[in-house]
Amino acid sequence: MHRFQAVSAGADPSDLSTLSEYCEELFTTLGRSDQRRWAEAYVRGLLVVPGRKSIRRISELVVGRDADQSLQQFVNQSPWAWAPVRRRLAERVGQAMRTQAWVVREAVFPKNGDNSVAVARQYAPTAGRMLNCQRAVGVFLAGDEGAAAVNWRLVMPKSWDDDADRRGKTRVPDDERSLPVWQYLLDAFDEMKGDWGLPAAPVVVDLSADPGVFPLLGGLEERGLRYLAQVSTSTPLLPVNLVGAVGAQHQPRTVGQLVAAAARRGRSTLSWRDERTGAVSTSDFVVATLPGHAAMGDGRPGRRPWLRHVLAEWPVGQVRPSAVWLTNLGATGIREMVSLLRAADNADTEVARLAEEFGLRHFEGRSFPGWHHHVTLVSAAHGFRLLQELERTGYPEERLLRPYA
Repeated sequence: MHRFQAVSAGADPSDLSTLSEYCEELFTTLGRSDQRRWAEAYVRGLLVVPGRKSIRRISELVVGRDADQSLQQFVNQSPWAWAPVRRRLAERVGQAMRTQAWVVREAVFPKNGDNSVAVARQYAPTAGRMLNCQRAVGVFLAGDEGAAAVNWRLVMPKSWDDDADRRGKTRVPDDERSLPVWQYLLDAFDEMKGDWGLPAAPVVVDLSADPGVFPLLGGLEERGLRYLAQVSTSTPLLPVNLVGAVGAQHQPRTVGQLVAAAARRGRSTLSWRDERTGAVSTSDFVVATLPGHAAMGDGRPGRRPWLRHVLAEWPVGQVRPSAVWLTNLGATGIREMVSLLRAADNADTEVARLAEEFGLRHFEGRSFPGWHHHVTLVSAAHGFRLLQELERTGYPEERLLRPYA
């Protein structure tokens, strides 16, 4: 194994004085000492190599010019398990930061050609268009202090289900099949809550371009999870909400219609301060109960089903809401709901940082295990920086959320 070299570009090497200790703890589940050393080398490269963070550049600048084959083998071929590393990362972040939400965000990996695992021409909601790409969903632990990606699912296109040749070449497991995104998410939450034993937090997710709204919400409720799910204003209200209700023929039929009716009865105004920039923002909010839910309970075991509401935000001066969400957090929890949305903003910031600063999209391999190894190592590098930032800035005051009469 080569000695690590200092580089003058990228991050200040003095900022990495605790990296070896961090990696030793994070990668303790890797069975061999050489695997742990290669893991640290890759993470170090993601932190310090400027520009494109290819295996060759990491090898040249961090390890040694002739080590790229060994590093490539570790990332793409070595059979180490990524889930235990993600679990330890989640535990470290959870100890250092108050987790307010589990935030789901899409990551898109544009690709040339069709030989990399799970590549297809497909619609990417965050890009708003068709792309030749890989799609993934990441789950972030998010709070006022920041956000860290701790779990990932690669969305398998249906065209890959029966393509034995490509599946074999990219080492896709037999049980890895195309699924609706909501099923990938429930699987990730089951792993985090069940296998990892993480304390559950409300799920914040954007479903405004996803047809699987109600299957996901039902699955979350079955698991006792609270949520704040952004949806389209054209999302239909479930027919079961209207059957038998007094005046059902006059009830709103979409989320947008329900919000418009509720807004005419009044809005709440909230202001909050961004702890990073100091900027103060103000918006109007409306909360409305879904028709047919007025008599429902809180969803706890032995109780009646969850009570669902709609939350809508109007930036001051706008005619239409900027976003609407379905939630089971309760009508009296506007401050809590808005706090979750501000925490989710941190996840948006960190998705961009993962791509721009930590090489999320720079993976050059083609295999399913290699992809998961790469995104796990990227998450580890990003987690190291987040923990450093938390230590430097200390524990910030809770963001200001103030209702006005």
